[in-house]
Amino acid sequence: MPNYESSRCDPPAPVAEVTLRDKESGRSAAGILMLIDTGADISLVPRAAVEKLSITVNKNASYELVGFDGQRTNSPAIEMDVVFLRKIFRGKYIVVDDDWGILGRDVLASLTILRDGPRQQWLEYASPH
Repeated sequence: MPNYESSRCDPPAPVAEVTLRDKESGRSAAGILMLIDTGADISLVPRAAVEKLSITVNKNASYELVGFDGQRTNSPAIEMDVVFLRKIFRGKYIVVDDDWGILGRDVLASLTILRDGPRQQWLEYASPH
């Protein structure tokens, strides 16, 4: 599993591989790269992965996204499962035209992840109790 991405991110950023699953058909796509972004309110999934699952995207139901630079875009949402760290997160995720997705606080708030920037790695924290 990748820990930090340095070829496209400067400074390097924490990334994870997740599995996306169509909750209707059960089809899944594994190894989808997602940026771990504690500053993102919601999670975003790459359109190519959604298309690989043959899920129809309702282009009439779009959401306005505002990037860190203030730029506004509209993107559709899709109901699906995100499988990450042996947990299933069912919900509505925004579809974006990018090579990778973003794991936002809608998923991350349910996890304890320790990030070690100097070593460029992260791990799931297992509670001692």
